[in-house]
Amino acid sequence: MPKLSFEKQLSRLEEIVEKLEEEQTDLDASVKLFEEGITLSKELAQKLETVKFKVSELKKKGAQLVAAPFDTELAEDTDGEE
Repeated sequence: MPKLSFEKQLSRLEEIVEKLEEEQTDLDASVKLFEEGITLSKELAQKLETVKFKVSELKKKGAQLVAAPFDTELAEDTDGEE
């Protein structure tokens, strides 16, 4: 079975959270959903760390590539303002 894309995994995790928030979900189903959610959460976190590492390695400074830490403040800035 092929791995799901980051976006599909995130969407599935959101579905799981919604189902867990519903009061009519029985205990057995909740436990299975929780386990799946934890697994997805770990996979997503690892993917983000990998991307973060790649960005820090490929960040350009002038004409040469240099290692630079990932700037999380820029990533959080969604409207382009500082």
